[in-house]
Amino acid sequence: MEESLIPKLDNRWLTWAAFVEETKRVGYLAGPMVVVTLSQYLLQVTSTMMVGHLGVLPLASSAIAIALATVTGFSVLLGMACALETLCGQAYGAQQYRKLGIHTYTAIFCLILVCIPLSVLWLNMGRLLVFIGQDPLISHDAGNFISWLIPALFGYATFQPLIRYFQTQSLITPMLKCSCASLIVHIPLCWVLVFKSGLESIGGALAISISNWLNAIFLSLYMWYSPTCTKTRVPITMELFQEFREFFHFAIPSAVMVCLQWWSFELLIMLSGFLPNPKLETSVLSVCLNTITTLYAIPHGIGAAASNEKEVVDYVTTMAPLVCVSVILDSLQGVLSGIARGCGWQHIGAYVNLAAFYLVGIPVAATLAFWLHLRGIGLWIGIQVGAFTQTILLAIVTSCINWEKQVCHPFSKSCIILQLSCGCLCSCQRFDKKNNIGWINLKNFN
Repeated sequence: MEESLIPKLDNRWLTWAAFVEETKRVGYLAGPMVVVTLSQYLLQVTSTMMVGHLGVLPLASSAIAIALATVTGFSVLLGMACALETLCGQAYGAQQYRKLGIHTYTAIFCLILVCIPLSVLWLNMGRLLVFIGQDPLISHDAGNFISWLIPALFGYATFQPLIRYFQTQSLITPMLKCSCASLIVHIPLCWVLVFKSGLESIGGALAISISNWLNAIFLSLYMWYSPTCTKTRVPITMELFQEFREFFHFAIPSAVMVCLQWWSFELLIMLSGFLPNPKLETSVLSVCLNTITTLYAIPHGIGAAASNEKEVVDYVTTMAPLVCVSVILDSLQGVLSGIARGCGWQHIGAYVNLAAFYLVGIPVAATLAFWLHLRGIGLWIGIQVGAFTQTILLAIVTSCINWEKQVCHPFSKSCIILQLSCGCLCSCQRFDKKNNIGWINLKNFN
């Protein structure tokens, strides 16, 4: 469990055999994590697909609601939970196992507190949509849908810190089993709530809420009763309140970096509501967004299941080439963004995302959609211009990294972050008790 992913470094270029071996090691963890992440997102996709069978209006309103829920809630909680990648990684790397459990409890408590004002906002989301000029019918249905997602918000606040807790210790199997189990339960549950209970579109939201809590409950039970968590399992005490300041110190910049990118894509759904025929445009944009999130593995299935409406399916077919471009750009920026976070340059990543999407992508999208009348296609082209700009800027940042300095300088922040980012796979080689930090001396690794 503490085997290093980083091979022994020397002055020679890495050989092909070393590259293949390193790829296997990374893939051993990355493969299951892809399944975990995809299983979580498929909860929303499944609900959207089933609600889509009810018609264009339910699909459009649920798409708006999920987009708003992501922008104002889920992305914020996910970004803040990323602080544990630093805090838990440091604690585990320094073999301060008790600290790992305390950080996790602190994060859960802090995120639940954040959920309270977010819930108030969600309860008034329908009126807010009407106020900013959205279609009244879509606004009303979207407001009802997002209100039933409030329990999902609290479940998500509990679930995301637990994910980091297990990830830090390389305990991938419990996450994989719990996520898949929740998805398996979610599919028939959503079908019953949408089509058999009379709740219709609201049933899709309720199914997401129940499944999110199932994820949190499954992982909590594993944490409390599994012998693999013995070292890091601690009782809940008042000590968790002492960690508030440190948690928010890392949580706020992490949330900014994540949210700036997420918001730009979800803003497309919002802008589509101002186009002519907003039901059609919003439905198509939601299908395309779901498609790129699932890496275009099931685009036809999503497009066909999202509606019985031939117009929607035909429009999605027209957008398919642009979606393919999105998949390529998203793959590149995902790797480059990970490198920036690994080097402790979240603030640089935030500036890059701000410039790429909000100074370039969104203005281009609005110009193409509303001024040149390209509608949804214009919105999608614009946001991909932003994604291309982001990829170029992150590539430039990556090319400027001094890798030897990153991994070898013992007191550099980025060196510490490298240790923290892989803290689930390796332990500190040295530890500074005075400053409560640990770092890696890579030359000691075999």
